[in-house]
Amino acid sequence: MRKVPMTVGGAERLRAELQDLKNVQRPRIVQAIAEARAHGDLKENAEYHAAREQQSFCEGRIKEIEGKLADSEIIDVTRIPNTGKVIFGVTVRLYNLDNEQSVTYQIVGEDEADVKSAKISVSSPIARAMMSKQEGDEIMVKAPGGDIAYEIEKVEHI
Repeated sequence: MRKVPMTVGGAERLRAELQDLKNVQRPRIVQAIAEARAHGDLKENAEYHAAREQQSFCEGRIKEIEGKLADSEIIDVTRIPNTGKVIFGVTVRLYNLDNEQSVTYQIVGEDEADVKSAKISVSSPIARAMMSKQEGDEIMVKAPGGDIAYEIEKVEHI
């Protein structure tokens, strides 16, 4: 089984969601099913069917999260010495050589990616172009609108 990289923060968010699903959502859904059963005929009971659907979704999400956590390799980049090299989990400031603007991204696992929060997937084109490069290196990113040239300004282990 191939281990999937995940940051410490991503693992904590998944564990928090798992705890909520098991300790809050699951009991609430079980209670809703019990109340709906008390209303009588289950064939035409919309509340019962809705609660069962919620239960199915909740149990599926629990299994999905448990699987992701079991298959993950949690990497704490703050414990790795900063050599200026781009690796999984680092935060990288890039200087766009075309429009002369800087942008900062953290390289995270696929499930953690959120461009609005400046977190990009390790498998994204820009992250793949940066991997194993050093501060000061220039990279070329193949984007749908054309190639974009960047210089790696800074690599941080935060």
